[in-house]
Amino acid sequence: MTSFSFPGCSGMRSYVALALLAIGMLVVPPSRLAFAQQDTPTFSSVDPLSGKVNDEITVTGTNLGKSTVSAVFLSDEKVDYKAVIVNQSDTKIVMKVPQVKPGSYNVSYQRGNSIYIQPIRFTVE
Repeated sequence: MTSFSFPGCSGMRSYVALALLAIGMLVVPPSRLAFAQQDTPTFSSVDPLSGKVNDEITVTGTNLGKSTVSAVFLSDEKVDYKAVIVNQSDTKIVMKVPQVKPGSYNVSYQRGNSIYIQPIRFTVE
C-alpha cells in the first residue's frame, strides 16, 4: 500500500488531506465559472412573433456574435430546421424563416457541435 504524507499530517489525517486536495482540484474557481457564463448566448426576444416562410425575423439577446453562435434554427419536438442568417451582431441576429409547416417553434442556436433550444417561441403562419 502506498503511503502519502503531508507536512504536519500523519496516518488517517494524511488521507483526509489528500481527499480534500482532490476535491479542491475538481471544483471550478468562481472566476472561471463567471467567465464561462458571461459569453453564453441568450435570446431575449423575437420580432415579429409570427410570420411566413422566407420572412425575415430579428432575434435579440446577448453574446450572439459569430464567435459564439454558428447557426440558428426553428425547433419543434423532433427536428431543428436551420435558418439562413442575413445579419449577425453581438446583440441581434436577422434570419429567414426556414421551410417549415405552420405551427409554433422554439428559436434555437448552435454553439460548437451542440444545439441549444431557447424559451423564445415563433409562430409560422
